[in-house]
Amino acid sequence: MSSAQRIPVPGLQPYAMREQHSFGWLQSSYNALRDKVQRKKQFSSARLNSMAQRVLVDEAELSQLSPEDFTERTLLVRQAMLKHGPSEEVICQVFGLVREAAWRTLGMRHYAEQLIGGWIMFNGMVAEMETGQGKSLTATLAAVAAAYSGAPTHIITVNEYLASRDADFMAPLYELLGVSVSFVDSDMSLEEKQQAYSADITYCTNKQIAFDHLRDRMVMGSSGQAHLRLENFYRREPRRTQLMLPGLCFAIVDEADSVLVDEAVTPLIISRNLPMTEKADAYQLALTLAGNLVIDEHYSIHPQLELIDLKVAGKDRLTELSQRLGGIWIDEMIREDLVLNALRALNLYNRDVEYLVVDGKVQIVDEFTGRVMADRSWEKGLHQMIELKEGCELTPDREVIARISYQRFFKRYARLAGMTGTAKEIQRELAAVYDLHVHRIPPAQTVRRTFLNGKMCADQDAKWLLVLERIKAIHATGRPILVGTRSVEASESLSALLRGEGLEHQLLNARQDFEEAEVVAAAGQFGHITVATNMAGRGTDIKLSEQVVELGGLHVMVTERHESRRIDRQLFGRCARQGDPGSVEIIEAVDDEVLRRNCPGFLRKSLVNAADSSATTRLIITLAQLVVERRQYNARRNVMKSDDYFATALSFTGQME
Repeated sequence: MSSAQRIPVPGLQPYAMREQHSFGWLQSSYNALRDKVQRKKQFSSARLNSMAQRVLVDEAELSQLSPEDFTERTLLVRQAMLKHGPSEEVICQVFGLVREAAWRTLGMRHYAEQLIGGWIMFNGMVAEMETGQGKSLTATLAAVAAAYSGAPTHIITVNEYLASRDADFMAPLYELLGVSVSFVDSDMSLEEKQQAYSADITYCTNKQIAFDHLRDRMVMGSSGQAHLRLENFYRREPRRTQLMLPGLCFAIVDEADSVLVDEAVTPLIISRNLPMTEKADAYQLALTLAGNLVIDEHYSIHPQLELIDLKVAGKDRLTELSQRLGGIWIDEMIREDLVLNALRALNLYNRDVEYLVVDGKVQIVDEFTGRVMADRSWEKGLHQMIELKEGCELTPDREVIARISYQRFFKRYARLAGMTGTAKEIQRELAAVYDLHVHRIPPAQTVRRTFLNGKMCADQDAKWLLVLERIKAIHATGRPILVGTRSVEASESLSALLRGEGLEHQLLNARQDFEEAEVVAAAGQFGHITVATNMAGRGTDIKLSEQVVELGGLHVMVTERHESRRIDRQLFGRCARQGDPGSVEIIEAVDDEVLRRNCPGFLRKSLVNAADSSATTRLIITLAQLVVERRQYNARRNVMKSDDYFATALSFTGQME
């Protein structure tokens, strides 16, 4: 196995990042083919297993080292890494030390499969590992190897709880290896963040580090690396002293599919408030005008595309209604744009599905994770119209100062790696957008997950009655049950049904997301019933008692397919973790949203009373999901094109981002 390339470090650049190269299609095609051949040779199963075995055979020697000798060995290996670079021999030594340190501090030793995952990530790839196979522990291998090479390493996850938890839990391991570790909190001051990012390994969220980088770019302006370096000689306070990050050297992205793909269409924006002035009246009037239009007569809704079109009759009706309004309502384009936004607010955005109202404020719910995005808002007045619709106080309009997408941000890392349990469906997109390639890591233990024959019901009422019946039957055996729903509204409706039957249960949705880890961690206890939206505690282990293991483990009940097959697989993966038994049961209805929006009526009728496990049913559902996945991919591709356009435009004007 050949050596890995060195990762650029801050000592070589004031703000280390990946150099952006632009190749023609012929050169790009050649590079892709060459890299594919090299990967196939370098990361073959035989070579990876050989590397893992080299690490494992050192266990006996390392376990005999005294604390003093172990510390001396870490210093020698670190010096070898800095001097000779990341050769296979040195990396195997690093991995052996990390494995022994994990045993001495955490009582855990990396499996051979985790060693392979660590090598995959250190080489800038995505390791796809089954849920429950210890991705957090696997990441320590690549992180320490990168830190020993002098590259500040960011381990990025989806929320602050997971970042803080992993940083605290792994701290003794890093300390024994002579590696500094920190966690970045959103409430930190500039000085505190600078100190945290100066650590060898920093745990943080994707949102936090992307915003901090965007703020750094605002400080740097259009200055290049040479200019920043020269400022040390002629400025009393060089701008480097105001930067939070030393650069973007190496990142390991946990839940890579969620961060790099699902979040890709969400722009990160730094903005400032603007006075509402007459806009509040315009938004209210737009809602009033929209309320005077009749669906199908004046406008049509395309739910699959989340679009609304005004018909000729609708445009004529608007002209008639706005004749005496004057001002902006005279302009046909402005008038129709405002009313179309109002129609979207009234018809496409639903309370307890796309958003919640919490303490008089409209808060967006992420459709993929089920989590509240309290600091985000919709653009172009849509958010204010929804606030008016719900009777909430209006938030000010905002002026964009700087913006960046996750796609553009993560491509700036000198080396990017990831880990997730669900990357198969998006591996081509990861390669095309981020030049990230997926390597499947086999599980260390046999997966003991059983799929039971489910049911396709005729409508929602029949589905929820059957779900309730099945919950009662399984609960009677003492097995814990995790029921997955797509929306807050559905989770609360099921919760009400369970209360009506006197069944105690835990409810987890965007209203209780601060309790997420505690609720999910307890979901595997005897007799527990947990109802959860899509978040379902990604990153949190569900521990089973011995009694539950003997009963067959956790039972996961899926009540509606998600638009993405990956989200379904994530929910399936909540059971049968780390060799435990578990089962999955799918109970759905032909009028579920995914099928209703993306499957022709005659096909849906053919599914009534069919078993969800039948080949025909699986094919129809998969086709419906593929339609949505393709549409979402096109949306992400459009964001990337927009990024490229803005980059060219801003470069021309001398502005940043």
